[in-house]
Amino acid sequence: MIRKLAFLVPLLTFSFFTFAYAEDPISSLIPGIEIGGSEDPENVGNTLKIILLITILSIAPAILVLMTSFTRIIVVLGFVRNALGTQQIPPNQVLIGLALFMTFFIMGPVISEVNDVAFKPLMEGTISQTEAYEAASVPLKEFMTKHTREKDLALFMDYAQMERPESIKDIPMNALVPAFAISELKTAFQMGFLVFVPFLVIDMIVSSVLMSMGMMMLPPVMISLPFKILLFILVDGWHLIVKSLLVSF
Repeated sequence: MIRKLAFLVPLLTFSFFTFAYAEDPISSLIPGIEIGGSEDPENVGNTLKIILLITILSIAPAILVLMTSFTRIIVVLGFVRNALGTQQIPPNQVLIGLALFMTFFIMGPVISEVNDVAFKPLMEGTISQTEAYEAASVPLKEFMTKHTREKDLALFMDYAQMERPESIKDIPMNALVPAFAISELKTAFQMGFLVFVPFLVIDMIVSSVLMSMGMMMLPPVMISLPFKILLFILVDGWHLIVKSLLVSF
């Protein structure tokens, strides 16, 4: 509570002086946005751009996680770290950073198409916001449909009693996004299982050897960890994992 008050005090002080000493308090507090209206079309256009940008930023995390390749990549990388048994190595920041840049690389063609067919025409004023949304959703739908199982998509469409779509454009986003998410989770878990198998074999071998030698009190993980890291290095594990993820898309 004290921390919240400490944060609010300078904020309220700044707001007070802004309203007290500014000629137009609201315009000074929110530059470029006039509450009473504006006769200049350029100011209205800038205001709409700011509102659109804020809206996109507010839903950007959900778009990144549920409508791109990010989910599959980060889950598989998490499986790799757990299979190695290296605790927090690599750190979460490294895994998330790698997953982000791989996502941007994989989604590059889709992002470029969205920019060409939706964002640029919208900024130039040749299409409306509704038309821009419809144009931007087509490349995303094509990407997500390609990696979504029919069974998962039918699950949500049957539950909502939707009609069978005739084309990709007719698939509703509210059914496609969750279907794509659970399809990605299944694929990621399948890849994670294949990652776990060789390391599990090493753990079993080490555990059997220690038990045969009568070393009951020695943790098998302590002995198997160097062997798992050595195996991962010898087969160039990170290259294989990243290559498998790229090929899967």
